[in-house]
Amino acid sequence: MTEQTKERNLEKYRRMLRIREFEATAEAIHAAGEIPGSLHTYTGQEATGVGACMALRDDDYMVGNHRSHGHPIAKGATLRPLMAELLGKVTGVCKGKGGSMHLADFSIGSLGETSIVGSGIPVAAGAALGSKLQGNDRVTLCFFGDGATNEGAFHEGLNLAAIWKLPAIFVCENNGYAVSTPASAVVPLANIADRGKAYGIPSFVVDGQDVDAVEAAVAAAVELARGGGGPTFLEMKTYRYADHAVNMGRVLLDRGEEVDEWRKRDPITLYRKQLIDSGVAADVLDRIDHEAKVAVADALQFARDSDYPDQLEAFDDVFSERLPIPDFLSQ
Repeated sequence: MTEQTKERNLEKYRRMLRIREFEATAEAIHAAGEIPGSLHTYTGQEATGVGACMALRDDDYMVGNHRSHGHPIAKGATLRPLMAELLGKVTGVCKGKGGSMHLADFSIGSLGETSIVGSGIPVAAGAALGSKLQGNDRVTLCFFGDGATNEGAFHEGLNLAAIWKLPAIFVCENNGYAVSTPASAVVPLANIADRGKAYGIPSFVVDGQDVDAVEAAVAAAVELARGGGGPTFLEMKTYRYADHAVNMGRVLLDRGEEVDEWRKRDPITLYRKQLIDSGVAADVLDRIDHEAKVAVADALQFARDSDYPDQLEAFDDVFSERLPIPDFLSQ
C-alpha cells in the first residue's frame, strides 16, 4: 500500500467515524430536547455516503435528502456549522433556518437537502444541465432512498438526464424501508437498479456496507460523466439502524433480529478490520476514533455557545419583499 493510498483510506475511516459520532450526539441531545422537530440519522449507512463522496472533486455538486447529516460530512464539511444548524443557531450553515432536514453547504458543493421525498432528483438534473451548458466538467451526485424511486420526480429526472446525457450520478441508498414499509412491499423488483435500465442508463447494484466498493463504483460513474457519457444509476444495498426518525419508538416497526444481522456487517467495523489486515496499526485507528469524538464535542460546544437568529431575520433570504415590521416586534 502506497502512503497516498494509506492516507486516503484513513480519511474514509475518519469521515465514517465523524458521521457515527455526530449522529450519536445528535440523538442524545434530541432526546434531551435541544434539537426541535424530527431527526433522521444516518447510522449504519456511512459507507455509502463516504465512499461516494470520496470519488468526487471538491467542486463537484452533491444533493442529499431528509437523512441529511451524513452527506455533507462525507463530502468534507466542517462540523461546527452543521451542529449549529441542528440547534437552530445563527452560525449554522443555513443561519439556523433550515434545521436537521435542510442542510446546505455551498463551500463543499452541497446544494442542499430537503424533506420532500424525491425532490432532490430534478435539482440534481438541473445542476448537471448547468454544468453541461457552461462547458465545465463538474459532475452532480444525488442521494435518495428506495422510496423516492416511486415518485414522479425520479422518473422525470432520470429521463431528462438520459436523453440529454447529463453528467449526473444517481445513488439510491436502499436501506430496505420507506418509513416503516418494507421496500419489498411497494417495489416489485429484487433490484431497484433495474429501473435505471429502463431509461437506457448504466445501472448497477453495489454493496453499500463496503466503502471501497462504493468508491470504485462511483469513480467509474464519475469518469463516464466527465467524459460526456451521461448518467449512471447505482443502487447501494445498505441499512439504517434507527427508526425512520429517532424516538419514534418500536410501535411502528419491530426489526429486532434483522438489525442484529445487519450489525454483523457494520461498515465501520468491517473497514477497521480491513485496515488492520492491510498493516495499519490499531493505535492509529484508535487515535482517529478519539479525534472524531473531540471534533463532535467541539462542534456541540460551538453550537451551544452560538446565538439564535434575531427575530427580524425571519424576513431575510426569502423570495419576496420584506413585510413591514409591526411596532411591537421591533421594540
